[in-house]
Amino acid sequence: MTPMQRIGRAARKASHFLKTASTEQKNKALFEAARLLRDNAKTILIANAHDLAAHPDLTAAQLDRLTLDAPRIEAIANSLETVAALPDPVGTTITEWRVANGLHFTRVRVPLGVIGVIYESRPNVTADAATLCLKSGNACILRPGSESFATAQAIAVLITQALHRTDLPEACVQLVPSPDRALVGELLQLEDDVDVIIPRGGKSLIARVKAESRIPVLAHLDGNNHVYVDRDADLAMACHIVLNAKMRRTGICGATETLLVDHACAATHLAALITALLEAGCEVRVEHDSLALDPRLKLATESDWSTEYLEAIIAVKIVGGVDEAITHIEHYGSHHTDAIVTDNEQTARRFLAQVDSAIVLHNASTQFADGSEFGMGAEIGIATGRLHARGPVGLEQLTTFKYIARGNGHARAG
Repeated sequence: MTPMQRIGRAARKASHFLKTASTEQKNKALFEAARLLRDNAKTILIANAHDLAAHPDLTAAQLDRLTLDAPRIEAIANSLETVAALPDPVGTTITEWRVANGLHFTRVRVPLGVIGVIYESRPNVTADAATLCLKSGNACILRPGSESFATAQAIAVLITQALHRTDLPEACVQLVPSPDRALVGELLQLEDDVDVIIPRGGKSLIARVKAESRIPVLAHLDGNNHVYVDRDADLAMACHIVLNAKMRRTGICGATETLLVDHACAATHLAALITALLEAGCEVRVEHDSLALDPRLKLATESDWSTEYLEAIIAVKIVGGVDEAITHIEHYGSHHTDAIVTDNEQTARRFLAQVDSAIVLHNASTQFADGSEFGMGAEIGIATGRLHARGPVGLEQLTTFKYIARGNGHARAG
């Protein structure tokens, strides 16, 4: 048996214990893990400094995702406590009914089982994934990217200590012991012991996982997100939303990458929107007809409409109204998160109904594409597919269901 097979077997065994663990015991482990993270913040920061020093060639966006400081560690600890305070989905009744012969049916939530999470440079995913899996009754196998490996190890060790101190199997949360890429391939073949793979990273990672996995994949794809500013948009609101959607944190999957502006308000809104972005330090790429608005503008190319920049760059396009905006998003977008700014409720309803993305927003920033902002406490990722889960993957999305039938000596006739 290989080391990865032993990890898979241990996870399966732990999942059998965890699926019947009490809510109180799971919450106790999460609160203990939060305490340990706070008490050992210096150790985590030392590990994080090691990762940062070992990868000086990372982009600014990658460095932002990788870097931890005291407030970010506190936010991670707070997230654990927030999840602990949420209702436990395991065992809850989704629906129930009785049929004519008196047989009583219930559909109840149960854990998925064992979840493999493969991710890149965000060390908070280690804690978020472990927390959500534990609370939803799932064992997890975590494989962080090489650039965040030391930080992930430091966090995982503390979570394992919390499990031990609260009498839960330490194998409930396991970290793949090496950043060796070959171990990803081995993990993807553990179909007897792993029930779901969740990849969180760039296109190359997602493509590899989909191509090689013998296990069902719950994919988190790229966030080529849009804000459409409609002819009936309030200009001040539009500027406020667009700046936040692009510039609050440019390296997260909820950041806006393309701004679409209705031709009917271009004369009054476009220059102000572009100036606000430029003054905030954003590179703005526009069509040829808009270049004259400011000498700092750059010419957009066809590839810009389908690019997830994850940095301070945005593409800007004038469109012929809401229908053309919807068509553009359908053609170039990634079905992640898209927003409309408008005071016209009918136009907003049209956009919200027809844009086929996991998250659509009206008069709000795309940076709300975050499970914590949805009241989920945390998330493993934003699922952009259409099966099982879509949007933020939190506690409920990490469960499935089973049917329970209760009778009184019932036997089927015929």
